[in-house]
Parts: sequence; structure tokens; C-alpha cells
Amino acid sequence: MSTAPPAQNAEQKGQTGPLHGPWPALTETERRWPGPGRPASAATLLALLIAAVVAAFSVPLDRTGAGWLVTVIAGTAALVVARAVRDEEEIAPLVRRPEPSAARDRFFWAAATIALLGVGTFRAADWLFALCVMTATITSVLAISTGRSLRAIVAAYVIVPIAALRGLTWLRRGLTRLSSRRSNSTAVRAAGTAVVSIVLLTVFGSLFVSADAAFAGFFDALVPEIRVDSVFRWVFVGGVSFTLLGAAAFLRAAPPAAGDLDRTEGRKVGRWEWAVPLSLLTLLFAAFVAVQLTVLFGGSRHVVQTDGLTYAEYARSGFWQLCAVTALTLVVLAGAARWAPRTERTDRMLLRYVLGALTVLTFVIVASALHRMSVYTDMYGLTRLRLLVAACEVWFGLILCMVLVAGLRIHAPWLPRVALATGVLALLGLAAANPDGLIAENHVQRYERTARIDTGYLGSLSPDAVPALAELDDAERRACLLWAIGAATAPDESWREWNLGRQTARDLIADHPPADAEKCADEIYRD
Repeated sequence: MSTAPPAQNAEQKGQTGPLHGPWPALTETERRWPGPGRPASAATLLALLIAAVVAAFSVPLDRTGAGWLVTVIAGTAALVVARAVRDEEEIAPLVRRPEPSAARDRFFWAAATIALLGVGTFRAADWLFALCVMTATITSVLAISTGRSLRAIVAAYVIVPIAALRGLTWLRRGLTRLSSRRSNSTAVRAAGTAVVSIVLLTVFGSLFVSADAAFAGFFDALVPEIRVDSVFRWVFVGGVSFTLLGAAAFLRAAPPAAGDLDRTEGRKVGRWEWAVPLSLLTLLFAAFVAVQLTVLFGGSRHVVQTDGLTYAEYARSGFWQLCAVTALTLVVLAGAARWAPRTERTDRMLLRYVLGALTVLTFVIVASALHRMSVYTDMYGLTRLRLLVAACEVWFGLILCMVLVAGLRIHAPWLPRVALATGVLALLGLAAANPDGLIAENHVQRYERTARIDTGYLGSLSPDAVPALAELDDAERRACLLWAIGAATAPDESWREWNLGRQTARDLIADHPPADAEKCADEIYRD
């Protein structure tokens, strides 16, 4: 029988303290986010490694392409395997707690992430794909987190770098544990299997390549060319992908407890402390809306007589301010919903009436902003910025509708995630509508009415605009515009960079060659 003190025996067994306590006090971070109880499993390590290798050889960093879709599918499959395949030594829990309601919609967020990165396979507009990639970082965090409130969602997004560092440690512990369980003979057999596989593939692959030209072409397209810069890119992309996937697997295995972050109510203020400022703001909104109604129904004649401006100038001068008003109103509504008291019936009725009136008046401001943009677009044409901001304004209107619905019960923990979901669907809808194609179509229609066209701007659009520009009646300008877009579009060197928008554009550009390329260059780039 050992006579060593309990603490010494515990240290020999690798424990941080005596088995039966007292245990060291947990910090706030450890209490909220203790992490997984076991190292990463062999299935997790293998799945993440395979997904990182796929990403290294698939992602075209400098442009859109099918490689992005292949990468996100491989990454999603790796996280599913890491979660579904249990360690053979893992002990099943005695009690299984139901998952939070926010965790049940992770399939939607995972599908949204795949769809957002899949946009790069079908649309060639770099600006649109950049928006999709940034939005995909949000949807991917939502797919592996369980927080419902906006604070919990932001916190989950911010802790990703910390999860990446802890995830690497977690994976290293899993690799150490795996190597300690494997004997030397097992390692030798694994190495021998790898060597035999490489030799067989090399010998028979070389024979097949030399025997058939079609297979040789397929092999060249599938296997990337090995260069120094390519090797550095593979190492960089693979390392970043493995780190991010490790962070996602770590968060998925042991997400931090949302705790107080999911509380939708904060410290309450007095009834008049919030009611008086918001009532005065509502009266200001009402005065502005009254003026806007005269403008909306009075038309351009009323604006010219009162302000001395053209209707298009009037629309341009106020659109951005109204967009800012809409966004700030949403912030005010969120703050009031958090800090306004609601324990008494009078408080709840006052909250419904004041915030409801402010929301309804904001609807009119949204309609005024969209009307101004419509007038401005009819006069000067559609651009990417105008289209994007108008889409955001429509999204704000949808959020206002949800705010009205939430006001019926004065409690809406579902609102942040649903609002983000509508934004994601709006972006996917914009991508499906082909924004550059809509812009080109708008300018083609304006040319038919006014015989004026901005060739410099249209020539800078992505290949997604080519099908709409091919409908231009002026054959000379049409050929020049298609030539300019084709000249600015680099060829797809491999399957990773293949894109439906670019492929469709190339076919149309080949059907409309310019008569004089130098003359086209003078017209397109004359400024």
C-alpha cells in the first residue's frame, strides 16, 4: 500500500489535483468554455487532414471558380465525420440533454455556407463573391454555435481566433494520444502501405498517360503543375484550412456556454427616461413623413417649385441620409427593446404604441428611399453600389416587419437569427438574379430610350453582364463592349477556376468579334 500523500499520487497519474478535491478554482473563461473532455479522435484528425489537402489543391485564391465549392463541401463533410464518428474508447454519456433550439437550425446555416461559396462556380463578379465569402464566415459560425442573442452571435464570431489556437492544441493532444497507442510495427506497416500505393499509382498512371491522349489530357487537367510558387500556395492554403477546420471542430465538440449573453433584457431604465426621447423622435419622424407624402404624391413639379432642383437631383441628395436613418432606427429599436421596462401593463402598452408608431413611420422612410433610388436610376442608370444599397434597404424593411411581429409579444429571442437568415437569403437571391446582368440590362434599355450609354462603365463589368450586353441593338458598340470584357478576363487554367459565367461569356464574345479593336479601345478607354 502506498504511503505517498494523495496529492503526490495524483500528480503521478497526471491529474492537476487530488482526485476527491479540493480542486483548483475555475476561471470565468474555463467555466464558460471548458473545452472537449477528450483529445481529438483519429477520425477527426484524418477527416480534417483530408479536407485541408483538398482545399490546398482546389482553392483558386485570386478568382472565383468551382474549387471553392469543392472545398466547402469537403470541409463540411470533414466536420460531419468528426462529429458523427465516435472514439472507440469514448464512454457514452448516461444522460443526454436536448440540444438548444438554436442548434437545430445548424443544417440551414451549413447549407447557406455551401450555397454562398458555391456562388463562385456560377457568377464571375468578384465583388459579389467577396460579399458571399464574408457572409459565409458568419453563417459558418452560426452553424457551429448555439447562441441566440446578437451578443452571443458576435461573441462566437470574435472567439474564432482563440478557438483556432485551442483547437491546434486539442488536435496535437489527439495526435500524441494516437501515436502512443500505435506500436512501431503498426507504423512500419502504414508506411509500407503508403509506399506501395504510390509506386502502383505512379507506374500504372504513367503507362495509361502514354497509351491514350485523351486520358493524358484529363490527367494534366486534374493534376496541378508543380512549381515553387504553387508549393508555397498549397502549404499556405492547407495550413490555414487545417487551422480553421480545427477551430470549427473544437467549437462543435465543446461550444462555449452562452449564459448571460443570451439574455435579451438588460438593466432597465425609468419609464419616462425612454418614453420621452422616443416619443419626440416619433414626432420628428411624423413631420418628415408628412413632407415626404407631399413629395411622393406631388411628383417632380412639386420638387422643382419648392426646392429649385430637378427630381433626380432631389432623389440623389437624400437617399444616403434616409438609408442611414433606417439603419440607426433599427439600433434605437433594439436598444429600447432591451432597456425599456415591461413588468407592468402600462409599460408594455407604451412600448407597443411608441415603438410600433416609430416602426410604421420608418416603413414610409424606407419607401421614400426606394422611390428616390428608382427615380435616380431612371435618370442616370443602375450601378453596383446603387443596386446593393437598394437591396439593403429592402432587407431593412423586412427586419421592420419582423420587429412589428415581435412587438405583439414583447419577447422575440428568435429575431437576431431570423434577421440574419433573411439577409443571407437576400444575398443569395441577388446572386441568383445576376446583379451585373441586371445593371447591363438596365443600361441597354436606357439606350433604347435615350440613345445614350456609358461604355466605359459597362466595359468594366464582369463577364456576367455579357448575355445582357449581347442584346444591344448597336452592333458596333455591342462588339466593342464584349471585346473589352473579354480582354479583361483571364482564361481558366484548370478545373479549379472553371466558372459558368465566364464560360458563357466566352461563347458569346466569340460570336461577336469587333471590326476594329483599336477603335474599340479608344471608345471604351477614352477617359
